[in-house]
Amino acid sequence: MTKKSRKTKQKELILSEISTCNSLFTADELYKKLKKKDTTIGIATVYRLLKDLRKKEELHSFICERKMIYSRQKNNHCHFICQKCDQTTHFTVDKIDFLKTKIKGEVCHFQIDVYGTCVKCLKT
Repeated sequence: MTKKSRKTKQKELILSEISTCNSLFTADELYKKLKKKDTTIGIATVYRLLKDLRKKEELHSFICERKMIYSRQKNNHCHFICQKCDQTTHFTVDKIDFLKTKIKGEVCHFQIDVYGTCVKCLKT
């Protein structure tokens, strides 16, 4: 038996605010925006709804700089991390065709972290 989620004004407010997000966002960033509109909203409510939306695949998440970030789009999120200076650079991977033979199932979105030495550190 599935647990049915009840509709509340706070959930509707959160969903409305998420629908305006066109880029990546954190739970804290979302909470700060919501708090300006409803001072009674709690951070736990925000986290609970984000978790539910992720489970339903209505929202996608990635880890970036040790924080969970969220997106409405099924984009990828990729990093090149320099092991010498710890600088993180974002990059885009357009195709992952090489993984289709390795993965049984359907890929929704992905994150790749590549570690190495950046050009600046190679010169020093």
